[in-house]
Amino acid sequence: MTDYLKLNQANWDERAPLHAASVDYQVERLVAEPQHLSEVVRFDLPRLGDIAGLRALHLQCHIGTDTLSLARLGARMTGLDFSAASLAEARRLAERCATAIDYVEASVYDAAQVLQPGSFDLIYTGIGALNWLPRIEPWARTVASLLKPGGRLFMREWHPMAMALDEERQNELVIRHAYFEREEPLVWDDDSTYVQTDGKLNASLTHEWNHGLGEVIGALLAQGMRLTALEEHDSLPWEALPGQMCLDELGEWRLQRERWRLPLSYSLQAVRDH
Repeated sequence: MTDYLKLNQANWDERAPLHAASVDYQVERLVAEPQHLSEVVRFDLPRLGDIAGLRALHLQCHIGTDTLSLARLGARMTGLDFSAASLAEARRLAERCATAIDYVEASVYDAAQVLQPGSFDLIYTGIGALNWLPRIEPWARTVASLLKPGGRLFMREWHPMAMALDEERQNELVIRHAYFEREEPLVWDDDSTYVQTDGKLNASLTHEWNHGLGEVIGALLAQGMRLTALEEHDSLPWEALPGQMCLDELGEWRLQRERWRLPLSYSLQAVRDH
């Protein structure tokens, strides 16, 4: 295991119980209301379509709120994550909701070694996942190898243009970080997390990478995937630019002014034809 993986894994192991206890992930509401869906999944319901009966894999599933939501839409779910603590929370949530979900502990790059290649109708990746991966090409190879012929990738992700901005500038949009994938990571030392909590992280050091939109699409095309949908959005589920954003009625954060200036996230779909 490389240093970046150890650092990020330790960080997410500490985040998991804080996220499960926070109101932001709505764990107790998911338990109390059998029809409730996570805000992330609800956002993309018009794009997901009917997934009932599909065998689906959620890569980088974290504490399983989106995984559970996809199961409530009728998919037969498997969730994969590299954080044992996150999977413990995900299994606890599935048990409390009496929902059968298989959870597997592994990194994304090792997924095809622990899961049956060519066995999934749908692979789902939620927002804020790809930035934890140093290279996009092996991710695309993993996705293509795990899908059945005719199987579909569905993902929503933080837009690389938004990730390149300086979040410390609260009165203007300024590009600070790389848009394209680079070998060197963005290194952060932050003892907070993005939910409402008084808890602090001891494992505060993390490594992240940006991946340009063309790099993501190109990596999928190189693996024989066919792009079927791409939509850019002017919102995110978290306040990525403090001081410049406002929360809407759907739980999404948008620019306070001139929303047309910047894409904040995107939804992408691709199919493995053969």
